[in-house]
Amino acid sequence: MTSSTRHPADRHDLIRVQGARENNLKDVSLDIPKRRLTVFTGVSGSGKSSLVFSTIAAESQRLINETYSTFVQNFMPTLGRPEVDVLDGLTTAIIVDQERMGANSRSTVGTATDANAMLRVLFSRLGQPYIGPSNAFSFNIPSVRGAGKISVEKGEGKTEERVFTSVGGMCPRCEGMGSVSDIDLSRLYDDSKSLNEGALTIPGYTADGWLVRIFGASGFVDPDKPIRDYTPQERQDFLYKEPTKVKVEKMNLTYEGLVPRIQKSFLSKDVDAMQPHIRAFVERAVTFAPCPECGGTRLSEAARSSKIKGIHIAEACAMQISDLAEWVRGLDAPNVAPLLASLRHTLDSFVEIGLGYLSLDRPAGTLSGGEAQRTKMIRHLGSSLTDVTYVFDEPTVGLHPHDIQRMNDLLLRLRDKGNTVLVVEHKPELIAIADHVVDIGPGAGTAGGQVVFQGTVEGLQASGTLTGRHLNDRIALKPSVRKPSGVMKVRGARSHNLKDVDVDIPLGVLVVVTGVAGSGKSSLIHGSVGTQEGVVSVDQAPIRGSRRSNPATYTDLLEPIRKAFAKANGVKPALFSANSEGACPTCNGAGVIYTDLGMMAGVTTVCEECEGRRFQASVLDYRFGGLNIAEVLDLPVADAVGFFGTGEARTPAAHAILRRMADVGLGYLRLGQPLTTLSGGERQRLKLATHMGAEGGVYVLDEPTTGLHLADLKQLLGLLDRLVDSGKSVIVIEHNQAVMAHADWLIDLGPGAGHDGGRIVFEGPPAALVAAKSTLTGEHLAAFVGGAPKARPQAR
Repeated sequence: MTSSTRHPADRHDLIRVQGARENNLKDVSLDIPKRRLTVFTGVSGSGKSSLVFSTIAAESQRLINETYSTFVQNFMPTLGRPEVDVLDGLTTAIIVDQERMGANSRSTVGTATDANAMLRVLFSRLGQPYIGPSNAFSFNIPSVRGAGKISVEKGEGKTEERVFTSVGGMCPRCEGMGSVSDIDLSRLYDDSKSLNEGALTIPGYTADGWLVRIFGASGFVDPDKPIRDYTPQERQDFLYKEPTKVKVEKMNLTYEGLVPRIQKSFLSKDVDAMQPHIRAFVERAVTFAPCPECGGTRLSEAARSSKIKGIHIAEACAMQISDLAEWVRGLDAPNVAPLLASLRHTLDSFVEIGLGYLSLDRPAGTLSGGEAQRTKMIRHLGSSLTDVTYVFDEPTVGLHPHDIQRMNDLLLRLRDKGNTVLVVEHKPELIAIADHVVDIGPGAGTAGGQVVFQGTVEGLQASGTLTGRHLNDRIALKPSVRKPSGVMKVRGARSHNLKDVDVDIPLGVLVVVTGVAGSGKSSLIHGSVGTQEGVVSVDQAPIRGSRRSNPATYTDLLEPIRKAFAKANGVKPALFSANSEGACPTCNGAGVIYTDLGMMAGVTTVCEECEGRRFQASVLDYRFGGLNIAEVLDLPVADAVGFFGTGEARTPAAHAILRRMADVGLGYLRLGQPLTTLSGGERQRLKLATHMGAEGGVYVLDEPTTGLHLADLKQLLGLLDRLVDSGKSVIVIEHNQAVMAHADWLIDLGPGAGHDGGRIVFEGPPAALVAAKSTLTGEHLAAFVGGAPKARPQAR
């Protein structure tokens, strides 16, 4: 059939974007082929995420939400229309991003997918002895009993009494948490002081705060008496009193003992989800131990008594998923054959996507960004949907070169089912399989936001763009490596899958720890090194921020800037904070006004009073170095380095922070840019810049190349070299071959993942690993450097 005779419905084979202006995009217009794999490249901050996530995917989701009734929309997140003139040819978008999965204490890998639900149904059908329906195997559902009279219509309207029972699998001792807590009372208060003297050392419990005032006004304890002088009854009431109504300043409030109050306010949340100062308090004051009743399985004795082939459901969930898949494959039950087939497919998908080393009882909050992203992919691999747009944010994050080919196969399979696959990516191995490439640039921030190339991979290589020039970059092994100044001894490391690992980590050099995903790298370094004194650890935990948060506030850069402005103008520093006295009264320092339109999407408009500058007009009259505070916060980091480095605006404290931000490749960020507009990689490097100012002799960095463009790698390697040359020891957990090749010493874990890993398979300089090719890492590194000169250990 010729194109002229094609059915009209078959002509919609493009996603057309015209006039996209979201964030830094400059009237971007392009056509994206449907049912193809399109990779978006460009330096970090060039506008890739703004185009793919904030424009295409966001509009698709907004349009889908509008198909629901206004009643349903009222319960859904409000999505504004992206800044774009025309978006045509959109299909349903499914976003698979790097956002970590909810750190809810009750959320596990099994509950976050369908695997746990299918296992529960399986045990309710085949488990012996039979204990009840699938809820009887759920650690999130308690067993409840109730009795009461109900009216049953039997013609004469008789009333009869009935007993209701609902069987759940929750352990009654730990309430399905798997652990019990013990609170160190000495960490809660200073018993030599009274409540009014500030005895409580708990975050938020100040002497003049409401919580302490309730204690004092309750009549149960004397607020002016030192805690050590309390009578036994006062101490009991102070620590353990059951909730009791009391009157405080003519208000009815609830008095509750300190310990149960802390258990409700702090210990009901997952530690990883807490704010840093709250988490520090909990880790200092509370010890967690496996529940003695359920052994940490979270399940009741009844749920653990029902077994299939000698295995109860808690043991099944604790198995490595690759082993569990084999166990399920050995089950033969015609009455649940469809269920077994679905369960096998789900478990096999975990293995196929490189997560076979996980277990279903692994807390979801402990997954890395890459692991969380791949876990979200599980539900889509067997989907019957076609003509869907799948949007991925760097799916190769956390993947060893050996695993990237497997990820490539999965993306191609999604495409071959008739789906449109859009991927934001920096890795050349994934770019190579693209049907279509869109390169955004030419630079970052205000210097980016344009399409500098679109076409084939071959065309990109010949295009002369920054990405095209660096696509085939290779970093040779160093001709010489540094000599260690000492060693850090790790002995008998057994965290997670580590098998009594003994290793001497060289100090005073650049050490790179590598191995396939799940081999035990993070368990070894974060578990045995990151907790030691004098170690500065920059992990992958995301930094979160509101629309008010920006690089200046997050890095504490605003503090010396405010003081410099205040000193130069003879006024208070608080005037130069958009969250304090200097804030515009109309928008309260937000710079924008949000109008809630009820059932319809809310509208965000720039504040007419301050024109988005966030400050009162009178504050903008004060100048420092010729600029007002709003103009300073609008400076890119690179310009701010010069501004605060020399001349009348010279501020050493601000300049030091800005230099670190520039060193990690964030020179294009504006100081006042909202954190909500930063990509995951930008946030991690902002975190790195902040931690670089901390005092410590050993730096531990977890995948610092996340979100980093090929052209920025050299800058990162230079930063690592400067850290080492300044006398620091740098330990990097990394999969990037360029970083491996640049190392002085490699520690390779493996040989596989999960219980097939957890051992040191190589220690030595990169050249020795390349020569031996004795591990998976060695094979890929040898192919990467391809005949580069070999390094020889010598002093530098």
